[in-house]
Amino acid sequence: MSGHSKWKNIMHKKGKTDAQRAKLFTKVGKEIMMAVRDGGSADPQANSRLRDVITKAKAQNVPNDNIDRLIAKAKGAGNTESYEKIVYEGYGPGGVAVIVETATDNRNRTAGDMRHYFDKSGGNLGQTGSVGYLFSRKGVLTLDDEGLDEEQLMMDALEAGAEDVSHDDGMFEVTTEADDFSAVCDALTKAGYVFTSAQVEQVPSVYVTLTDEEQSLKFQKLLDMLDENDDVTDVWHNCD
Repeated sequence: MSGHSKWKNIMHKKGKTDAQRAKLFTKVGKEIMMAVRDGGSADPQANSRLRDVITKAKAQNVPNDNIDRLIAKAKGAGNTESYEKIVYEGYGPGGVAVIVETATDNRNRTAGDMRHYFDKSGGNLGQTGSVGYLFSRKGVLTLDDEGLDEEQLMMDALEAGAEDVSHDDGMFEVTTEADDFSAVCDALTKAGYVFTSAQVEQVPSVYVTLTDEEQSLKFQKLLDMLDENDDVTDVWHNCD
């Protein structure tokens, strides 16, 4: 789960426990099922949404065998599981803008959970569009900088159609237009690059810094509650 506080979240992902990985597989499974259903195909070459979900899963170290089993389950004639994507928007403590993406089979349960989490943390759940204007959908690929030549990566990424390449805190970040994400990811993968994270994200245009310790603790509590919820697939925020 990312908040687009960039590399801090990526480093956090690497230390997942077995229990957290089990939750990750559950969430990836829901995304794959929705991608197969909505894209009309279990073939990633014919279904760009499924291809993007697979790319995201692989960057999170979901084994290929697990991915294949989830795809097989999603296209199985006996599969009766049905999920819908619902996006929630609101403000956390200190005015931090938050977007929560969910995959749920019970919208009443999920909506109740979201209201509870935001209320408990001192925030408030808003209407659709209440914070979305503060974000832009971008393809984001991150790579460990060890052994990489920045100039070569920049050249390869821009040639593949990327918008920009930045470097900070031991990581490279390649950004693309959302529609160009798959093509850029495929080109860089073929060139031998390995990603620590790769997906289309909600990238904030402005950031909020929490200086109050109590607000910071409440915001972390909100993130923890969202992370524990099996219906939540991604969380984006503009807390720096």
